[in-house]
Formats: sequence, C-alpha cells, structure tokens
Amino acid sequence: MKWIGSALIAAALLLPPLVAGDFYVNLASQILIAAIFALSLNLLVGFGGMTSLGHASYLGVAAYLSALLTSRYGFGHGPAALISILGTVAMAAFFGVVALRATGLGFLMITLALSQVLWGLAYRMSDVTNGDNGLAGLTRPSPFGISLDSAASFYWFALIVAVIAFAMMAIFVSSSFGSSLKGVRDQPRRMAALGFNPWMIRWITFIYAGFWGGVAGLLYVYYNKYIHPTSLSTTSSAEALLGVIAGGSGTLGGPAVGAALVLLLKNYASAYIERWNMLLGLVFLFIVLAMPTGIVPGLQKLTARLRRRSS
Repeated sequence: MKWIGSALIAAALLLPPLVAGDFYVNLASQILIAAIFALSLNLLVGFGGMTSLGHASYLGVAAYLSALLTSRYGFGHGPAALISILGTVAMAAFFGVVALRATGLGFLMITLALSQVLWGLAYRMSDVTNGDNGLAGLTRPSPFGISLDSAASFYWFALIVAVIAFAMMAIFVSSSFGSSLKGVRDQPRRMAALGFNPWMIRWITFIYAGFWGGVAGLLYVYYNKYIHPTSLSTTSSAEALLGVIAGGSGTLGGPAVGAALVLLLKNYASAYIERWNMLLGLVFLFIVLAMPTGIVPGLQKLTARLRRRSS
C-alpha cells in the first residue's frame, strides 16, 4: 500500500505539465506554494505547539523585499532572493524574541499584533510599497539561463523547491532536535528539568519556520509577478492555519493536503459562490466533526480499521 501511495503521489506531481492545460498547471503551482507555506506553519503549530496567526508576515516581507530590490534598486534575482531571505530570517529572530515571552493564547495574540503592524505599514507607506495599488510589472528569475515565464517551466521550478522544502522539514522534525521540540511541546517543565532549554528550542524552530515562510514568499511573488498588502493580512495567515488543522497538524502530509483543499475551494467555489468563505467554514466544520485529528490522520485510522476487519 505504501508503494502504491508513493506511486500515486509521484504521478500527481509529475503529470500536470504533461497532460493538463496552463490553467491547471498554474493551479498546481499555487498549490505547491501554499503547501510550502502551510508546512512551515506546521513546524510551529503541529510540532511546536505554538499556534500563530501572523505567519503571513514572512511570506509578505520576503515578497516585498524581493519586489523592491529587483524593480526599484536594480538588483538581480539571485542577490535579491538572498537578501530577502536573510531579512526575513532576521525579522523572524526578532519576532521570536518578542512573541516567545508568552505561550498559548498570549503567543497567538502577539503574533497577530506583529502581523497587523506590518500589514498597516504596507498600506500606509505608499511611497515605498505603493499602498493599495501594490507593486506590479515584476519579472521571474531565470535560473541557469532557463526562463520561468511558461506555466510548465515555473511548475517544475516550484516542484523542485517544494520537494527540497519537504525533505528539509522532514529531516528537521525527525532529528534529535525535532524530538526535543516535541518533548517541549508536550512536557516543557520535564524537558527543562532534564537540562533542555525550552525557550531556545522554540526560538530556533520559530526562525526555521520563518525561513521557509520566506521561501514561500519568493515563489509567491515570482508566480504572481505582483505583490499587495493583502499578502500580509490576517486572512492569509488564517487560511494557512485552516489548511494545517484540516489536513492534520503534526504530520508532514497533512498541511499539504489541507492547503490544497483551501486553495481549490478558493479558486473554484469563489467562481460560483460570492461568500465562498462560508462554504470553507462548513467544510472545515465537517472535517472537525468527522475527522477531529485532520484528513490525513483520519484516513490513516480508517485504513487501519479496514485492514483489521479484513484480517
């Protein structure tokens, strides 16, 4: 069954550019970007027990930095990407020092407040960010001289980055540090008594999650060739959080499935239903009632139950 599942996942990732039109290839690219973003948030929510409502800050800041450096200051995409990621990581380190002074609801509210500050600045600093009009006319990079302007070429680029991101985050949570992170999530006092530093473990995880949020931001601005203050909004963070919870927090596949579900509803349901968020809420309510732990853990339990009955 594992081999069959792996083959189906590989086919789902490799076939879109070969058999689908540009619309569906672009949709698949958006799903990959959303999956990276949701997986980075899952490091905090699922493995660290730190529910954040400000994770869009890293996506938005990395996207804005890249857009400003390439469109206004003449930087190439390579240096701009490096500076954007370093700036995002530095911001995550600072935000972590501020937010990790609290836990639980206090942590959530601090991350929300910090995100709202950035969102407000993006709107008000119109001489820098162009305010509500956003920054348009951006270009995509050409790594190794390969143009990413076509839907298929950008999809392959996004897929490579997504596979690397998934592998790096899987290694992170499977390492001894990942085990200590889970221990801090479940028993922080006991971990402290054993000689671990819970604050430092959470802070490093916070920075690492911010790094991958910044990577998702770069892909986001490359794909859209446009950036708007809504990328920093609470709605963007909430959609990612819904994807993590719906897919199954604390798993590696769950956030990707949840992000795909949210994005598909956003693209398809919004075309037929004006208030598509209401439908998203109903779907989320159904998932919580039918599969409280999320789609992926719920399907795993269902499969195990069917196996026991057949045996």
